This record gives sequence, C-alpha cells and structure tokens, in this order.
Amino acid sequence: MRFDWQEAIGLLGIYVILIVVLSILSPYFLSVNNFLNILVAVSTIGIMSVATTMVIVSGGIDLSIGSVVAIAGVIVSLNIPIPLAILVALVIGVVVGCINGFAVTRFNINPLITTLGMMSIVRGFAFVISGGLSRDIFDEGFGFLGRGYVLGIPFQVIVMVVLFLLTAWVMRQTTFGRAIYAVGGNAQAARLAGLPVRRLQMTVYILSGLSAALGGVFLASQLSAGAPAAATGIELSVIAAVILGGSSLNGGKGTIWGTLLGVLILGTLNNGLTLLNVSSYYQDVARGLVLLLAVGLDQLRLRLTKKP
Repeated sequence: MRFDWQEAIGLLGIYVILIVVLSILSPYFLSVNNFLNILVAVSTIGIMSVATTMVIVSGGIDLSIGSVVAIAGVIVSLNIPIPLAILVALVIGVVVGCINGFAVTRFNINPLITTLGMMSIVRGFAFVISGGLSRDIFDEGFGFLGRGYVLGIPFQVIVMVVLFLLTAWVMRQTTFGRAIYAVGGNAQAARLAGLPVRRLQMTVYILSGLSAALGGVFLASQLSAGAPAAATGIELSVIAAVILGGSSLNGGKGTIWGTLLGVLILGTLNNGLTLLNVSSYYQDVARGLVLLLAVGLDQLRLRLTKKP
C-alpha cells in the first residue's frame, strides 16, 4: 500500500523518454492541442482503469468490461429518453458486476473463467438488442459528455481526473481501500483478521461493472453512436495500463497514480504511432508487445521480491 517512489520515477522516466523520442520523430506531437487529444483518447480507458485497479489489487481480474462498454453504448443509442437510458446502462453494469462477484465469491469460480464467460454473454446481448447494427445518437445535450468543454478542458477528461483523485483517496485513506490490499495480499489471513472478504470482492466487481458502463456512456457520447462491436479488446488495454503502472496480477500491490502513468504511456504511444502514420495492424502488434512487457515486468518484480 505504500507508494513505491522508485517504481514511480522509473515509469515517469519511461514516459519522458517516450515524449522526447516522439517529439523528435514528429513535429506535430509536442503541442497543447495534441496533449489534450491524448487525454481525450485515453479518458474511456482511464475511467475504466480506476475500478480495474481495485479488482486486480484485490487479487481478481475482470475481462467483461469491454462488453459492458459496448452494451452501455447500445442502450443509450436506443429510442428512449437519454437520462433513463444512462440509468439503465449503469444498472446493467452493476448487474454484470454482481454476477461476476457472486460467481467468484459464492461458487469459487476462477475470476478469469467467470469474466471471460460474461464477456461473451454481455457482448451477445449487445448484438441481440441492437440487431447487430450501429445506431447514431443525435441528442446534443448527450454529446456534451464526450465532446463538451469546461474552461477549455474536455469534460470527459475532468471526469477522469476526478475519479482518479477520488479513488486515490479511497485506496490510501479509507478502511475499505486498505482492506482491498489486505485481501489481495492474503485473502485467508484477511478473513481470519475479521475482514468481510466476500463483501469486499463483490464490491470491487460491482465498481468495475459500473465504471465500465460509465466509460461506455462517455464513449458513445464521444462517437455519437452506439455499436455492439465497440470497445472490442479494450479490456486488454485497460489491464495492460494497470499492470504497466505497477499493479501485480497476484494481488496486494498497485497504486492509482501508477495506473494513471500506465494509461498515459499507452495513450501517448498510440498517438505517436498514429502521427507517424504507422499502420493500425502494427499498432495492434505494439499494444500486444506492451501487454507482454507489462506482464513480464510484473513477474520479474514478483521474483525479485521473493529473493532472500
């Protein structure tokens, strides 16, 4: 739970090097407008990553979040009042989180298998509800969520920053946050210490579903459309950002600020490759390599900490 300054400085160093290299390679990279573009591009992943950090720190994983993003976008694109549609989308996210949490805590099903199954189920429902079609959203008020500005700052970015600040406070200053680290570090010891392990695990999965649905609402607003195939593979980008930021897949370790750096590194890399006209196929390769690098670094950290 203690902030690892050495790790943070290392991540910050990687980010600075990435910025310097891309600034040299592209004259369009180093500008305020481009930096805002990066923040807007990563805001959906950022919104989702705060709760994903909690899930991973608690020792779990959630692969269903990409499908929740898609179904949330589909719901808000239906011909129903936008406020009601947003509420329904968020409720669906909570329900998916409840199902994931219940399966993991009550039936002891592996979270990877549980959320992989829910990923397919929820994505299937998104296609059924939409008829497999993308639907445009013409509500101007709804468009403000993903494309509006407050004092020159994209509203979606403001929401992301607020969520990071709030989650950082929860993880470091509250009993709930400290308990998440305890559960991820050793669930059995946490249970013997009197912590409500099942309730904590259920809560983080609910928050994960809720944040994914919120991300889906903002993404649909940004794109002015809801599509059942949207956000395919986004869960891997979110997990990569969290692991790259220092969280451990084994649980018990990670910080929100590390996750933010991971999100920014991924977003900056994608932006730079786009400015350099790198093919989207090669960008997929780069994202896959980053995911492998993140997991490899996680395992290396684990081995180093186990050495006497």
